[in-house]
Amino acid sequence: MASDFTIFLGEMLRRPAEVSAIAPSSAAVARLMTRGLDRVAGPIVEIGPGTGSFTRAILEQGVPADRLTLIEMNPRFCETLAQRFPGVRVVNRPAQEIGSLGLSNVGAVISGVPVLARPQIQREVVGEAFGVMAAQGVFVQITYSPNAPIPDEMQARLGIRAVKRGTVWTNLPPARVFEFHRVAH
Repeated sequence: MASDFTIFLGEMLRRPAEVSAIAPSSAAVARLMTRGLDRVAGPIVEIGPGTGSFTRAILEQGVPADRLTLIEMNPRFCETLAQRFPGVRVVNRPAQEIGSLGLSNVGAVISGVPVLARPQIQREVVGEAFGVMAAQGVFVQITYSPNAPIPDEMQARLGIRAVKRGTVWTNLPPARVFEFHRVAH
């Protein structure tokens, strides 16, 4: 089977609008993105899994394959994910359609979808994700910006708040991980 980088590069060249990173995320970023998932109840959803670096880390956390749904719009990535991770549900649809997949009480959403400076994506993806999440659910987002990828005003509109998990300086480019929770009323 082709390496993650080979598949990633091929799809980046074939479908540049669908592949926004310059390389697959490192194992260190994947560990930070998936930290604590072994303690999360309910289904776990990964949006924009690409070649599966976060997927691998989710399963390594001890999450059973049948609790994990991957939502990926690139057909080649979907094919690769289904081969690499038997038992995981792979859905070839855009992340904006998370609300129409019959999911509920989702404990965590792990996101590789680029949301920085894209208000429409923030509303359509993050807003829809919180619509299927359990009250205590967490939305975990990678970004290459030093700040939260969803600005304060959009967080207020969506009723969520950001907490920075950390930075992985050894990733190319350096990556920050933020988690978002509903604001308690």
